[in-house]
Amino acid sequence: MSYFQFLKFSSMQIIRATTSHLETLTPLFNGYRAFYKQAPNLDAANKFLRKRLESNDSVIFLALDAAGNGLGFTQLYPLFSSVSMQRTYVLNDLFVTEKGRGAGVGAALLKQVQHFASESGSKGLTLETAVNNPAQHLYRKLGWVQDTVVNHYTWEV
Repeated sequence: MSYFQFLKFSSMQIIRATTSHLETLTPLFNGYRAFYKQAPNLDAANKFLRKRLESNDSVIFLALDAAGNGLGFTQLYPLFSSVSMQRTYVLNDLFVTEKGRGAGVGAALLKQVQHFASESGSKGLTLETAVNNPAQHLYRKLGWVQDTVVNHYTWEV
């Protein structure tokens, strides 16, 4: 049984994005950035995504409905763990459109990246999210564990 069978979008498809998907992906990415209070800029968003895809800096999965319309996306950035000597991925972006929310699109994208990480032999996935992000229940439901042992620090220029 496929993990996509529980979805309201029975004909939804999740694909690994390439530069040929930029027309669909760019407005989703722009919407994601707007959610985080960034000024909309489709041109800059397109250039950023194109650079990530052409340079293989990230892995992007795109959820599409039966008509090929974007329902959401997730973007992973590769890292390496020196301790385990394995690749790991940071799930940096997860965005689902209004139409896709509550319909299983977010869960399908998360399951896809879990499958990808497992199949690619990586150590796993990590993410950070705002303490008030309502998707936290979904992360826990799908087996993600909140880190209560390690402190994360940032430094910005």
